Amino acid sequence: MKTLFRILAALVLLAALAVAGIILIPVQRTPPSEALAAGWTPAPGAGEYAMRAGDCLACHTADGGADFAGGRAIESPMGRIWTANITPDPETGIGNWSLDQFRAALIDGLRADGAHLYPAMPYENFRMLTERDIRALYGYFMEEVAPVRNPVPEPELPFPFNQRWGIRVLNWLTLNHDSGFTGTMGDPALDRGQYLAEGPGHCAACHSPRTVYMGQDGITADDPAFLTGGHIESWEAPPLRGPQSVLREWPVSELAALLATGRNFRTTANGEMRLVVEHSLQYLSQDDIIALSRFLKALDGQPHDPPEAVAPMGPAALMPPEADAAGAATEALLSAVSPDMPLGARLYVDNCAACHFSTGRGSPEIFPALQGNSLVVSDEITPLISIILDGAEVPGTAARPMPLVMQGYAGRLDDAEIAELASFLRRAWGNDAAPVSADEVARIRREDRPQTR
Repeated sequence: MKTLFRILAALVLLAALAVAGIILIPVQRTPPSEALAAGWTPAPGAGEYAMRAGDCLACHTADGGADFAGGRAIESPMGRIWTANITPDPETGIGNWSLDQFRAALIDGLRADGAHLYPAMPYENFRMLTERDIRALYGYFMEEVAPVRNPVPEPELPFPFNQRWGIRVLNWLTLNHDSGFTGTMGDPALDRGQYLAEGPGHCAACHSPRTVYMGQDGITADDPAFLTGGHIESWEAPPLRGPQSVLREWPVSELAALLATGRNFRTTANGEMRLVVEHSLQYLSQDDIIALSRFLKALDGQPHDPPEAVAPMGPAALMPPEADAAGAATEALLSAVSPDMPLGARLYVDNCAACHFSTGRGSPEIFPALQGNSLVVSDEITPLISIILDGAEVPGTAARPMPLVMQGYAGRLDDAEIAELASFLRRAWGNDAAPVSADEVARIRREDRPQTR
């Protein structure tokens, strides 16, 4: 018995020493991945462009708040985290940070005081940023952004997730790739697309699955799970590669159009992707949009010839697509408008068919197709029900300035009717997804719902 107590005491001592080491041993900052010439300065506009590529504005700006002043709520599985103030305010922002401290936040997940940042900050991905982009970003935030005093609330996390020192253990598991970027696609344009996807665009933060310890399962193109689908809050981030990826059906031109404008012949951007288009992707050059689109297609072994242009300008009269074989029976049902048609179908005729048509294939670049739509058939039903309740909006962009707005039906349809309508959508035109219950609609109506506008 004494031997057992000695063993237990030794284990407790070792555990205490390990925790003390995790807390007390200083964390080392990663040095620059590239040695730039003395006196190197970024080209004019390079810092703002890198900010757009990194989508900093969307996360670090609260609804109705000043740009980059933080305070936007991020809902994580562990609780609510508020984004940081990254204006150069010396008290509540990053005005007193050195370049080394700024770099450490991006690629090591460390605050200026050495405390760990929560991985809502995608430092796993920003670890691939080039030194040129890091310095350009630093110059932009210190010299071109107005300082805003805005204290940000502390994260609302239960114990032990409110102990930042524990993130060090997570980082040992997740930050096992070198800093900086080396392209592996064998073509300069594809390498550029790879950099945008892996690094500043941090696509894997949403579109890669998560490990059991909540790290990204697939950070680079070499990882088998990279961009095979994930979740963010209650939204499904669909797979961008693999047999379930809708991108396999799209030519590069349609993928490029969606990235640059939030719409193409088949769908529109929604949820977090709407914000990415609004604040980030629409500002990238045509060359970069094409490079990113070609990389995503090439990554999945698909044809990736570049289009002549991204979302060509000018008026176009585009006829809605006709029903295909899978959707013919549903189109016939809806076109007949029989008095005894099922309730879900009748609700669709009354509320949806004018825009999405009886074919369920929508109108190119205006109303998204519902047939085969990943949001419609997803196992995660909250986004679909939220859009039916609250409506949705696609922002105007430089190439497509007209915003698109869908009204919400929360005040028009009750829970049972919305359940019937959603269930119809999930089974019509060859869709094959489980029905939705009125109780599920009622729950989603009561809860804080994902942003659709």
